[in-house]
Amino acid sequence: MTGVEVKVEGLTKSFGPATIWSDVTLTLPPGEVSVLLGPSGTGKSVFLKTLIGLLKPERGSIVINDVDLVRCRESELYEIRKLFGVLFQDGALFGSMNLYDNIAFPLREHTRKSESQIRDVVAEKMEMVGLAGDEGKLPGEISGGMRKRAGLARALVLDPAIILFDEPDSGLDPVRTAYLNQLIIDLNAQTDSTFLIVTHDINTAQTVPDNIGLLYRKHLAMFGPREQLLTSDEPVVAQFLNGRREGPIGMSEEKDTAQAEREMAEAGDLEGLPPLKPQLAPSTGMPDRQAVHRRRERVAAMLHELPEPARRAIEESEQDVPGPAWTGGDTDERPTDIHPRITDDTPPPPGRHQFRDGGA
Repeated sequence: MTGVEVKVEGLTKSFGPATIWSDVTLTLPPGEVSVLLGPSGTGKSVFLKTLIGLLKPERGSIVINDVDLVRCRESELYEIRKLFGVLFQDGALFGSMNLYDNIAFPLREHTRKSESQIRDVVAEKMEMVGLAGDEGKLPGEISGGMRKRAGLARALVLDPAIILFDEPDSGLDPVRTAYLNQLIIDLNAQTDSTFLIVTHDINTAQTVPDNIGLLYRKHLAMFGPREQLLTSDEPVVAQFLNGRREGPIGMSEEKDTAQAEREMAEAGDLEGLPPLKPQLAPSTGMPDRQAVHRRRERVAAMLHELPEPARRAIEESEQDVPGPAWTGGDTDERPTDIHPRITDDTPPPPGRHQFRDGGA
């Protein structure tokens, strides 16, 4: 199933008096891979649960196929949920079922397929994630990486248009994470579904997505083409991507401005952003990712709105993309899917995203 657009407008979620995030606005382009980053405790997993209707936001809308999940009837929500596949952090497999029955479970619950048809679908999805031959194993008999892949196969069996990944790399070593990242790109090439990945892994953020968002100080600080965040000169971005202590992010919450400035002054000159890495391409033998070509046209329309480092990075990367000549910057169309979210009343200049005390 080809991916669909997910349009989120002004979404706000609280638990009692505690606001998790507010006024989150973004558009997940159909068929593209997006990543959501942010310090621990910023509500990234809560955002995924809200997207599929497990949690109800206080304000805002989530529109998929012209249906607002926040205000629709329960019957409509049930149908929209069938568009989703979800890979949970630990795979969320039933411990008493073997892998075959775990993966077949959604088909038995939500379809009228015969057992022979189910067998064919399960075999196909297990082959896609590299688990062919492991059907009879129990979750307790396999590694964490295999459980992730089994959970991913289960998320794929209904051919979802949207696939959510909740920290797929948690608990995996760097080598397994690299394999999983390549698997995600290969699956996107095969399915053309819309992917949203919540992760803390910097290598994943650098090499997998078409788009990146950053949750910070209870707001979506930015969302747009991957090059926008990966070339940003904002201190919080440099701190997060370098994984260092000095900067606005604290151990349990964001530091106040004075403390962050003291640390930066004491540290002296700190390294800037890591070098921009190329995005992963599908493995040999896989089909081309159709999302790459759609993204090319979409980003060309917004190129003049982006900061110079992001524009330069996009133009350089596009030289290696097959297809018609790159025409970025020749259009006056305004972008519709790049959403800086700042709490200050005065918006930042175009292409700049301020991270101030009390702001996003």
